[in-house]
Amino acid sequence: MIWILVSLLTISLLALLYFIYRAYTLAGVLADTEDYIKEIEDLSVYMFTRIEEAHQEMTRIDRIGAFEENDEAGTTFSLLKEVITNLHKDFHGTEEEKKQ
Repeated sequence: MIWILVSLLTISLLALLYFIYRAYTLAGVLADTEDYIKEIEDLSVYMFTRIEEAHQEMTRIDRIGAFEENDEAGTTFSLLKEVITNLHKDFHGTEEEKKQ
C-alpha cells in the first residue's frame, strides 16, 4: 500500500515539475513575442511617419504642377508621387473606409 502511495506521489511530483518547467518556458516565449510585437509596432509607426512626410514633401514640391509628364524627370516624379500617394492611401484608408 505504501509503495503505491510513494509511486503516486513520485508521479505527481514529476508531473508538477514538468508543468512548472513548461510554464517557465512558455513565459519566456510570451515575453519574446511581446518584444517582437513591440518592435513591429515601432517599425509601423516609423514607416507611417516617413510615408506621411514623403507625401507632404511631394505635395509641397509639386504644389503648382510644374513637373509635366512629357519629359523623363516629370515622368519619374509622377511615378514616385503615385507610389507615395498609394502608400499614403493604404495607411490612411479611403474616405469611404473612414466613414464606416
